[in-house]
Amino acid sequence: MVGAERTPPETGPETGLETGPEAGPEVSPAPGPRTCDFCGAHEADAARAALTWTTATERGRTRSFCPRCSREHLRAMESKLDSEWW
Repeated sequence: MVGAERTPPETGPETGLETGPEAGPEVSPAPGPRTCDFCGAHEADAARAALTWTTATERGRTRSFCPRCSREHLRAMESKLDSEWW
């Protein structure tokens, strides 16, 4: 199919491909200092926190975890267990 134009897929609830505000909110961690939701560690440097901290969304709430807790609970995070089960 050389030279054939690609058409975008149909969107809408009947196709399962939704766009716009109906597709759900985009989750992004708040800039600035962070506190670990597991151990309470605090990072004041926002740039460092953005590179080394882990964020997760649990039941619609964005949670932040320090590098130590992220390494310690990596398997639970990758298996998508809520932090209450760690």
